[in-house]
Formats: sequence, C-alpha cells, structure tokens
Amino acid sequence: MKVGILTSGGDSPGMNAAIRATVRVGITKGYTMIGIMGGLQGLLDKLFVKMQARSVANIIHRGGTLLTTGRSKEFRTTEGQKKAARILEEEGFGALVAIGGNGTMQGMDKLQKYWSGQIIGLPGTIDNDVYGTDYSIGFDTAVNNAIEAVDKIRDTAQAFDRFFLIEVMGRHSGAIALNVGISCGAEAILVPETPTDLQAIAKDIIEGRKRGKSFAFVIVAEGDEEGDAMEISRKMSKLVGEECRVSVLGYIQRGGNPTRQDRILGTKLGAYAIDCLARGETGVLLGRMKGELAMTPFADTTKPKKLDEYLISLVDSLSI
Repeated sequence: MKVGILTSGGDSPGMNAAIRATVRVGITKGYTMIGIMGGLQGLLDKLFVKMQARSVANIIHRGGTLLTTGRSKEFRTTEGQKKAARILEEEGFGALVAIGGNGTMQGMDKLQKYWSGQIIGLPGTIDNDVYGTDYSIGFDTAVNNAIEAVDKIRDTAQAFDRFFLIEVMGRHSGAIALNVGISCGAEAILVPETPTDLQAIAKDIIEGRKRGKSFAFVIVAEGDEEGDAMEISRKMSKLVGEECRVSVLGYIQRGGNPTRQDRILGTKLGAYAIDCLARGETGVLLGRMKGELAMTPFADTTKPKKLDEYLISLVDSLSI
C-alpha cells in the first residue's frame, strides 16, 4: 500500500520523531512511504517524495518538521477537498497520515467524505488543545522552553523589584500558560477558559507588596479576553500604580530540541499509526489517554478540552 504522510498547521517539536517512526515502521510492514512537503497545500500541489529508511536518519532530535508545514486556504473549500481526494486517488494512495492540530483534524474529517482511503491523524500542536489525547506532540517541549525563559526573566524582576507580564502562546487554550505559571510561581495566570478580574489581581499584587514581596509577575495566554500583553499591561499599570513591564515569548516556544517526552510520544504514535492502518482503522485521531494508546473519531476532536481544574484552584493559594 502507498501511504502518504504530512505535517500541517503550526510546527511542534516531536513531529520529526513521529515522521521517523511512521516511515520506518511502515517500511517494515512493506508499505511504500511517501512524504508530502508543505502540508495540505503540498498535497494539492503534488509535492511528493518517496521516503526510505535513510530519509529520516538523524532527525529525532530536531525541532520543526522535515516535511515542512503550512496552512492552505484552498483546502478549506469543498473544491479543494475534492481536489485533494482526486489527487490521492489518481496517485494511487491507499492511506494518509496527517500530523497537526484541531484544524488539521477537521480537514481530515471533511476529506474522508470524498476519499475512500484510510486516514489517520496524530496530534501535533504545542497548544495541547486537541480532544482525544492527554498530551499532544510538542506541548512538553514548549512548556519547558517557556519555563526556561520565564526563570531568566524572574531573575531580572527580582533584581530590580519589578512587575512583569509575560505572554505565552495560546489563542484558544491556556494549557501552556497554566503549566508555566504553576511551574514558575506566578502571582496570577490569565487564560481564555476562565474569566479574568484585573482589579482583583491588582489588589493581590498591591497587598503582596505590603507583605514584603519585592517583585511580581503574571503569566498570560495570548488569547485572554482582556487582550494581548501590551493592552493588559496598560490596564494593570494604572491599577497597580507602577509600570508593568512586558515580555512576549512568541515563537521561541516552538523551537529547539524536543524533550524526551515528546520524542517518545511522537515515536509511539507514529508507530501506532502504522499498526492501525494494518488493522484497517480509518477516520481517527491517535493519542495517549491515562497512559494508554487511544483512538478518537475525527468528528469528536472538536470537543472542548478542559484545563486541569485542580491546578487552577491552586493559583491563589500558592501566590500568597
């Protein structure tokens, strides 16, 4: 069988580990493995390359994605999805493995309406917002990257007795913000999933100063309802009565060598994708839930994924 593999949407550390495992385990099963460059647009543009075992040598430790990635406006249309199905059929593909986030899984759900081949999805996104897996490929690395950066900013905040607002990625999910904030001892953590009360946060910071706290920092997800870091800092500076310094971590969170967890997760899910194809599975996202490998239909991956409520409940108590 001819199996295509692509990465779509934002890159995430560990994608290369998943590509490597999918290709090599696929070859051992006798499949012809075809890499699709540039994501879904690459599929529409027929950017295909045959993958050998050596094609994926020395990539497990690298961030980003060997196959490159991107987003496709054309694929979002019904015409684009039908075109992709036609290309897959004409080129003799029997299966497709797609690594990406929510948008990718929604795209695969639509593609399977027009194509009879098998489709398997792997969760590759630093946001960890895909329903059907406890952790997505890249999340652990992104959190560790952010923690390292925040720890360095914390040193400066403490040295100068300053108030910092640090923005991490997460347009629709506060998973990175929550984990980084708890790990670094933030005064407050602002996430899209919960209402933000800036006045209450300002009051806590002022009272903390009175109790002898020499510095303060707040972690905010970029998608918080109060706005981005710059907008929130202007509001907080007025409420607290001192300048709120801003640091936006941005794409530094995406890069770098994947952690052990992301390498193992990518490897397990990549290999499992081939096992599932061999069993005839299709139309599912593969993930790890409660320590076990799991399958979730594409249609269910759009369900909201809740943050750890117990961690959220600890923020106020830990910041006194």
